[in-house]
Amino acid sequence: MPQIQELIDAIGEGNVVTNSATIDNYRWDRANDPNAGTPIAVVRATCSEDVQATLRFADFHAMPVVPRGAGSGLSGGSSAVDGGIILSMEKMRAIDVDPLTRTAVVQPGAFNAEVKAAAAEHGLWYPPDPSSFEFCSLGGNIATNAGGLCCVKYGVTADYVLGMRVVLADGREVELGGSRLKDVAGLNLTQLFVGSEGTLGVITEVTLRLVPAQRPATTLVATFSSLDDSTSSVLAIASTMRPSMLEFMDNPTINAVEDATGMGLDREAAAMLIIQSDEPAEFAAQEIDEIEELCQQHNANEVFATSDPEEAEAIIVARRMAIPAVEQKGTLLLEDVGVPLPRLGDLVRGIEKIAQDRNVVIAVIAHAGDGNTHPLLVFDPADEEQKQRAHRAYGDVMDLAVRLGGTITGEHGVGRLKRPWLVNSIGHDALELNYRVKKALDPKNILNPGAIYDPAALQ
Repeated sequence: MPQIQELIDAIGEGNVVTNSATIDNYRWDRANDPNAGTPIAVVRATCSEDVQATLRFADFHAMPVVPRGAGSGLSGGSSAVDGGIILSMEKMRAIDVDPLTRTAVVQPGAFNAEVKAAAAEHGLWYPPDPSSFEFCSLGGNIATNAGGLCCVKYGVTADYVLGMRVVLADGREVELGGSRLKDVAGLNLTQLFVGSEGTLGVITEVTLRLVPAQRPATTLVATFSSLDDSTSSVLAIASTMRPSMLEFMDNPTINAVEDATGMGLDREAAAMLIIQSDEPAEFAAQEIDEIEELCQQHNANEVFATSDPEEAEAIIVARRMAIPAVEQKGTLLLEDVGVPLPRLGDLVRGIEKIAQDRNVVIAVIAHAGDGNTHPLLVFDPADEEQKQRAHRAYGDVMDLAVRLGGTITGEHGVGRLKRPWLVNSIGHDALELNYRVKKALDPKNILNPGAIYDPAALQ
């Protein structure tokens, strides 16, 4: 491969992988995209200069480049492209916390958990907390604008990104934003790259806003005999207060988690809510009491509250276990649809009907407080007819969310798996504006081609 030798000469043999067995490990993310291609090389960048050299090389040869973090994505956003390069950021893991400005300068390969730990050493906190926080990278979080369990009160990744260094398709590096809390000089280009899934540039460094450490939380668990009662409770809570967590698990999810953990969850419950308040102790107690009363008003079967950290952590672990637990039941198609909060009940009931109509198991977990649900469609890949039903149900769920005024993705990204539904989600005019931005920053369409946008529309 004479072309690749140019790249090896530029950034060093140890940073360019051409061994087919090793390359195979980089072809998929957690979505296991069946259409993932085969790249000709993997670049394991160690610095911004490696990224620049890779993109200059790719620009000259019009070669596709797929940026990749930890490979924890759930929408095929880092699926490999035939004949292209995987640009892995896994070695770029530096974290530098400045307690005076309450910021952290972080390289994209650092894990979310590592950033939290570094902030905690200074009595600070980085709030965004996807369920995969222990093994997902900051670069990937930014690429999809990830949220997490506490985003109902503290917001999503975009709310904590103050600045970044990003390498453009032609190899130029630009610096956007910084440690300033207020800055309206020019367009907010920093936020343009948040959620862009590696299609506009490759982030090599990010400046994150940190906040004072979270107070110990008081946790409440409520179970319900009906989905309607559980979602009505969510609306009642969200309309009057702002808990730091408001999570939902339906019956299939509860049973999958109970199978995996044996922690004594109510297998008969139609739904379970996990709610936290991190207000100062006396106010948290009052807020939890009010939440308990609202749940009781909406026919909760059982309500349990605790301020014991170990008990609370066990409950949160059960919620974070949901996807791995359901995954033990079969192959998953993972959805990520969201709706305006008043339509949450319609969405959850609609998903239940789709599961019945398509004869497919769909387990639903949700960041209920902001209307973002994660339906998990389970199927046996060896059963072709069941597989087809699951894929049709996958489209049905997205169509339902759009009809309810929602979105096809709240935090996992469009990637490649959801691309066919993008136009119905945002409309033709908004999609055309997306194309204009993409063409302006990546005229040869070498950055993650096929993710988010139809390549044919960018020719």
